[in-house]
Amino acid sequence: MKTFLKTTVAAGLAASFLFGAAIAQDLPPLNSDTEKDRMDWSQLETKFGPLPKLPDGTKAGAVSKTLTNEYWRSLGEGYKKFGDKVGVTVAYQAAQSEGDQLGQLTIAEGMITQGFNVLLVSPQTDANLQPVMEQAKAAGIPVVNVNDAVIPQAEHYVGNVQRDNGVRVAKWFIDNRPNGGKVAIVEGQAGVYAAVQRTDGFKSTISESGKFQVVASVPGNWDRQTSYDAATNILQQHPDLIGFYANNDGMALGIVEAVKAAGLQDKVAVFGTDGISDAYASIKAGELTGTVDSFPVLTGEVALETALRLVAGQKLPRVVATPQALITKDNVARYQGDGVDVRAVLMEDAAKGK
Repeated sequence: MKTFLKTTVAAGLAASFLFGAAIAQDLPPLNSDTEKDRMDWSQLETKFGPLPKLPDGTKAGAVSKTLTNEYWRSLGEGYKKFGDKVGVTVAYQAAQSEGDQLGQLTIAEGMITQGFNVLLVSPQTDANLQPVMEQAKAAGIPVVNVNDAVIPQAEHYVGNVQRDNGVRVAKWFIDNRPNGGKVAIVEGQAGVYAAVQRTDGFKSTISESGKFQVVASVPGNWDRQTSYDAATNILQQHPDLIGFYANNDGMALGIVEAVKAAGLQDKVAVFGTDGISDAYASIKAGELTGTVDSFPVLTGEVALETALRLVAGQKLPRVVATPQALITKDNVARYQGDGVDVRAVLMEDAAKGK
């Protein structure tokens, strides 16, 4: 019975995706990393001025992957922070887990009927919230796709360059492990845009150097325990491995535990993605080598600002790109600590083209 239900749900989501794609041919399928109609987050006010006056009683609905992952809780903090600043109410809900596609769809569809002026959605997969895009369009409600799965027919997307996450880590290995060696990748959920792009960015960049061999690229499904188990198996097969790249920090922290259990913490570098607080703590403790921080609180602020500019009638580029930075023990104090104004630091990075 369980298998039948899963098959039925998957078939229904696929049918909804195809239906949505068929009736929304006015936009080419979105690739958020390469879309030419884009701008950097740091230029919003420069190019479009202060946030225009909003209709009285404006409220935003936001649907996330799950609140069990700190990244998505931090994104919600960003929504609330900017909403409080401009006097806009934000309702933030999420699925029970990062695999609850139907639950997330149900939440998002419910928000269509609740009188929100705009929706911000972070889909479980590239397909599961496609029906919501069509329903919202019919109801005249703008939708902003916010990190990290990408709905192909999304009219507006806010998030970072996913491929660049992997590229930055690969460049660290090239610069810091000049003799090369064996490396492995632990991927996120299969088929999700962010996981595919992060993996490809790392794999293609590190392979181009000619000194590294990617000996394994296995799914971790965004799960810490799954990634611990995967890393344990990889280390048993390749005890001379020099490093791991994981598509998110939760998985990376699971890998760190596997590396420690194998007694290889001084030989194996481990990188994650997202910049959650546990990753920063692990870097400071000398365990996790680094993370690519995509600054979820700031991303939430920028996404809500983008959404409200749409409500106010401004015509924005299809993609608003948000910042990211490779964090290691060498620069951790620049991005986190007492007295650090992260927005100011990132504006400075943007000015320098980092």
